[in-house]
Amino acid sequence: MENQNKTTFSRRNFIKTSALASGGILIGFNFITACKETATPPVDVANLDFKDFNAFIKIAENGYVTIFSPNPEIGQGVKTSMPMIIAEELDVPWEHVTVAQGALDNKNFTRQVAGGSQSIRFGWDALRQTGATARQMLVNAAAAKWGIDAKDCKVSNGMIDNGSGETFHYGDVVNEAALLEVPENVTLKDPKDYKIIGKDAINVDIDKIITGEPLFGLDYKEDGMLIASVLRPPAFGQKLGNFDDAKARSVSGVKDVVKFGDKIAVLATNTWAAMKGKKALEAEWMADGKMENTEDHDNELNKLLDSNKLDLRREDGDVKKAFAEADKVLTRTYESPFLPHNCMEPMNFYANVTADKIHLVGPIQTPAGTAKRIVDLIERNEEDIHLEMTRMGGGFGRRLYGDFALEAAEISNMAKKPVQVVFSREDDMAAGIYRPAIKYRISASVKDGEVTGYHLKEAAINSNMYGLIPNFFPAGAIQNYKVETGSYNSNITTGAWRAPYTNFLAFAEQSFFDELAELLEVDAVKLRLNLLKNVQHGADDRIQYSAERMTDTIKLAAEKSNWGKTKSGVYQGFAAYYSHNTHVAEVVDVVMKNGKPTVDKVTVAVDCGIVVNPTGAKNQVEGGVIDGIGHAMYGNFSFEKGKPKDTNFNTYRLIRMKETPIVETYFVDNKLSPTGLGEPGLPPAGGALANAIKAATNQRLYNQPFDNYLNPINTELKT
Repeated sequence: MENQNKTTFSRRNFIKTSALASGGILIGFNFITACKETATPPVDVANLDFKDFNAFIKIAENGYVTIFSPNPEIGQGVKTSMPMIIAEELDVPWEHVTVAQGALDNKNFTRQVAGGSQSIRFGWDALRQTGATARQMLVNAAAAKWGIDAKDCKVSNGMIDNGSGETFHYGDVVNEAALLEVPENVTLKDPKDYKIIGKDAINVDIDKIITGEPLFGLDYKEDGMLIASVLRPPAFGQKLGNFDDAKARSVSGVKDVVKFGDKIAVLATNTWAAMKGKKALEAEWMADGKMENTEDHDNELNKLLDSNKLDLRREDGDVKKAFAEADKVLTRTYESPFLPHNCMEPMNFYANVTADKIHLVGPIQTPAGTAKRIVDLIERNEEDIHLEMTRMGGGFGRRLYGDFALEAAEISNMAKKPVQVVFSREDDMAAGIYRPAIKYRISASVKDGEVTGYHLKEAAINSNMYGLIPNFFPAGAIQNYKVETGSYNSNITTGAWRAPYTNFLAFAEQSFFDELAELLEVDAVKLRLNLLKNVQHGADDRIQYSAERMTDTIKLAAEKSNWGKTKSGVYQGFAAYYSHNTHVAEVVDVVMKNGKPTVDKVTVAVDCGIVVNPTGAKNQVEGGVIDGIGHAMYGNFSFEKGKPKDTNFNTYRLIRMKETPIVETYFVDNKLSPTGLGEPGLPPAGGALANAIKAATNQRLYNQPFDNYLNPINTELKT
């Protein structure tokens, strides 16, 4: 932090507000004389006299503001959007704001987590309150200097006006404001008065990203730091036996070799030497459980679907009776493979464990939880930890788990040196925490042209769908509704992958509804809208989605995509899904090129409430759609005797740039509180794509990746 030794400050300079329910917020102010009206951009922010507070807001003598972004930044844009919310209520020009990444601070920040697309949703009220509280304190200080009622003052762009032609800059009154009592009730802006929220803002890190300035975890360097490359069991179901490190120690640059658990770390002065030293290790690996194959998983999941050993998650009405009385019953099974995360920046973390403190730096989605695990691991106190978050080159759930950070801390503690653990791409893919392989079996009963029953079975590796998902659509829309789940315990590590469970469930359900619409001889969009009419608002408090908001979203997508009105040679597929508190509908346009279905365009409608930063929001939606299409089309990952078959991009297929479609995004205009955006755009993409491929080729797809199952015979234009 800049200029931290320039001035001595007393305790009274720290002002605690009650904006957050847990811990409060500190608002730091510089005790500087009045700022000059003539201060105009460009300003050398680095040389301004900012007080070093670990809190949300700092104000310099010329009215420029530094706002700390508390949550981890994994590309979802919170380092830009969260400060925008504070700046809006503080009422300062966005161009006068500098954004800094906050460190882990359990006293002043809450929910410093990047996961579940919940950062903005949970931070919305608290961040607005933070900015509004600071604004009101500045107004109160100005009013006291003028000897008038604060209600007679107006604020605009960092200026306080007393109504008689006199004004103060924020810098004129920070000294007095710091001594005032914190107001308990402050007035928040009406959305119609927003100047920053709802306007496009460029990513605050964009200059550093495109010029290669240090920003990511792999960029972090400290004098004397050693790089650690870790040899881990090559297969799930193995443990370390004997090993010989003599050849590794002889590699130029290698300084030490450390064994911890069933792993061996080679410490070197540079990454190349560390990885070369790791390859030189001679290790024996012993069986420590079953070394599983993908074929084993396939069989076990099928057994679960066929068994009576499933757990009931939700049951409405009498599904058995509905099926017994049905004119027709449609049953389909859908399958998905494991998937790695494959963040462009491999896992890495820096740790320097000393007798005085534990200094941690790196890309982590769960800083507080990871810090707690580290102090438990090496038996220290949480007060000893100082954890700094870097920007992440992708997360997608992989960086929730922090295993790489624990490795760094444990190695540093043993070696008594500052260490940065760096994964190779092969390490990243072979020692991953994968999206679990899952199968769904869905059945629906039809009577007199109506859907009367719905039964969903899930069989998954290690874990099952979250408790909320059985309460997503079509729950509440079909009178007789049942969801059951079962899991097969595997020693292959699994966990959250972008839009957990819904990333595949949405494809299964939305493909199924498309086929159900065919059976009923009704338009696919009309079927969803008809079912949504059955949802009685407020009748069931378990229902998580809004039928009204989903209906509006579907209609917007249909309108903007010209659903059913496209020119010859364009085949459309539709899907709509609710996840992470956001309603999304997508229409995929497919054309045939060289006898193969090719995605040309995707039209997306989103209801995520108030859009804080439209540019960032569109980026999230577009990224989610392309991610969803790419993995549904190509993503495949399998195991043989506990080992992943793919460990690098030469065999693991990702979507290519030339394969990415045009994505047009439209937002439902409302003034409701914002919801998640990092994940909800992904789940409907696979279903909409599968339905579009069916329209183009007459082939139904039930398994991912689609590219493995597309029948070349059917990839010709329909006559």
